[in-house]
Parts: sequence; C-alpha cells; structure tokens
Amino acid sequence: MKTRKLPVLIAALTAGAVLAACSGGTKAGDSGGGSKTLTLASVDQGSVEDVVKAFEKANPGVKVRYTTSGADQYQQQIRTQLSSGTAPDVMSVWPGNGNPGATVVLAKPGYLRDLSDQPWAAKIPDAIKTVAQYEGKTYNAIFGQNGIGAVYNQQALAKAGLTPPDTWTDLLAFCKAAKAKGTPAFALGNQDNWVTQLVLYALVATTVYGPDRDFDEKMQAGQATFAQSPWTTALDKYLTMEKTGCFQKNPLGTNYEASQALAASGKTLGIIQGNWVIALLKGKNPQGTFTLRALPATDRPSQTLIPAAAGAGYGVNAKAKNKELALKFVNFVMSPEGMNLFVKKQGGLPSLPDTGFSVDPSLAELSKFIGSDRTVPFMDQLWPNAKVQQTMLSGLQEIFSGQSTPDKLLDEMDADYKAGS
Repeated sequence: MKTRKLPVLIAALTAGAVLAACSGGTKAGDSGGGSKTLTLASVDQGSVEDVVKAFEKANPGVKVRYTTSGADQYQQQIRTQLSSGTAPDVMSVWPGNGNPGATVVLAKPGYLRDLSDQPWAAKIPDAIKTVAQYEGKTYNAIFGQNGIGAVYNQQALAKAGLTPPDTWTDLLAFCKAAKAKGTPAFALGNQDNWVTQLVLYALVATTVYGPDRDFDEKMQAGQATFAQSPWTTALDKYLTMEKTGCFQKNPLGTNYEASQALAASGKTLGIIQGNWVIALLKGKNPQGTFTLRALPATDRPSQTLIPAAAGAGYGVNAKAKNKELALKFVNFVMSPEGMNLFVKKQGGLPSLPDTGFSVDPSLAELSKFIGSDRTVPFMDQLWPNAKVQQTMLSGLQEIFSGQSTPDKLLDEMDADYKAGS
C-alpha cells in the first residue's frame, strides 16, 4: 500500500540503469558487485537513507548502492530484473500475495532466499508471520506495522476551525465545511494507481470486516464474493466522498508527490494515506504537525476499524552477488537499532516486541486500535493472486474517469479471485 505501499514502494548498479528515472537517489562508493558493496532497491523513500548510513557506519568499508522508487514503477520492474538476473542483492518485498512484488509472488518461483535461519525469524508475531512466509519458510524481513487512515495537518485544521470527524455523517459535514472555506478536506493522488485503493481500504475495514471478521475465510471457501458483499457499500461511500467534495479537484491529474505537497502546505486539511506519508509530509513541512486518525464509515464510532498490517519489508535475492552482505543488511534492518530507525523515520510501529520503541504522538490512535484488536489486515494481502489488486487499481481509475462502474469492477475482481493462485 505500498505502502507504497504499499506502498511503496519501494538498486543496484544493475537495477540503477533500469530505475534511472526514479525519484530517489543512488549512493555508491564504487561501481558495485565487489565484496564490500551491497546493492539495494527500496521503496522506502525518505527513510531508507538513514538506515543505509547507519549500516555503513556499523560496517566500516562497506558501501551500499541503492535506488528508491515509487511502488508502481518498482512493481513493474522488479520481477523482470529477477528473471533476467539483473536484480539487486536486497529488495523491497510486500507481505502476502497481493501484488507483483509480494512475498509469495517472488518466493514461489525461487527468486528469494529462505531467511528462516536468521536470528529474528523465530520472533516474528504470528499475525505477521502469515504474510512473511511461503510454505512455512520466512522470506520477508518485515520491520514495521502500518495503518491507513486520515492524516490531518493540525495547523490547517486549526486555521479552518474544524476538528476530525468520528462518524460518517460528520465526515461528510466536515468535507462540506472544508470545501466552503476553500480548503478541501483531503488530498487524493489517484494519478498513481496504487493510491486509488487507500480510501477504499479505509472504508472496507469498517463496512465489510466490521460486521464479519471472517470475510476472508468465506471468500476463500467460495461462500462470499466482492459483488454480493458490503464492498458495494464501501465503493458507494468512496464515490459519495468524491461527489461531496472531500477531495481536491482532479484527483486523476494529481500524483502521489503532488498530493503530499497539498497536505503538507495546508492547501488541504489532510490526506488519506498510510502512516508512512507522515515522514514525507514532515520533510516538506518540518514545522507541521500531522496526526493519523481512523476514517469513519458508519455513524457508530465503536464500529470503526482501521486497516493495519505488516508493511513492506526486505527480501534477499536468491542469486545475490554478495549474499553475506545481503544477510548482514536484513539482520541490521531487523535489529532494534535498524528497526527503530526505520519506523521512527516512517512514523510507523516496529514488527518485533521489546525494541524499546516509543510511539510517536502522531500514531497514538493507530497504536490504540492495534492494542484493542480493532484492525484488519490490508485487504489484498490474503488474495490468491496479484491480478485481483491490479484489476481493482485500474478499475478505480476507470470509475473516476467515468469509464467503468462499481458493479463492473467488483464482478471483474470476483472473476480474478476465482481464478485462484
């Protein structure tokens, strides 16, 4: 969801040639491939940089050649790189099975090294283990937990004289009031298709999983479908938000980067995103204060759930040119130092217990929801193949451009789901 996803999400000398147009930078001390050089492709823009610096400092003489990129671009390229033998030593990998860069999708054909023998693997909580593994083996070093919600610009809220809503009715009133003041409630960067899913996931959490926590099991058993479930309700609410003016003009003409700028500068009151966006917003507005809150989808606040799950982690290329350094890097990422550095920069929460991490006030509500079991996994993580999500993402863009309908989209997602793995 990245990120993101997601986000997001998230090279090497070889990959660098492919990802030359990426938004992130490439850092290197030499041409790569040597015993002291690690190659890395990451979607963790704005946070992996500090981890790389800390890793290099802890390992004198080691250099990391890395590239950061957006999730869409990364997911389109990483499998091609792996199949052609041009992938980096370490790469971003999403949990589960929901997109072209996900754990199962890459582990199944043998592209990833089994990490089950690494010291942190046995400590992964069960909820995260299920999406970090394929056939009982761990392939993904998942370092953080993320959530999706409404991230508010506190200064912009105060200027508008508005407070975050906690019911669906109040959310629509909030959007109308924000629009009337000339400042749309939320930035929406639907030009990047991975972004299209986030508002929908935030609404599905409550409308679908609120009344039925076993929805995924029913889907897997053939006892439920997207089209005959409250997914229809969530899609209707998404479009109601658009019609009500909850978003800035032309979401399809706004990319992820531009949506961050709107929320960071106060040209919108916030943005519906994963918590990973908070670090990016702070980067654009260091004086700003940003807080993640649950996005309500009903008029009973006690029913509200937040999508929260394992975020993208790191996998090791099964054909890594420098396997020793690759393992050293993922073990650093999973150490208290690396993990806390990552999640603090991203505004997330660590995946392992007992790291000594102090929760940032901006994530107090997310932490509270996780602690009280009021979260559901990101919807795509347990889908049987990556096609379901890709159909959803492109279909949402088509709906926003008037080229498709919710009914058509859900029918197509059902067809892809039934195709299985």
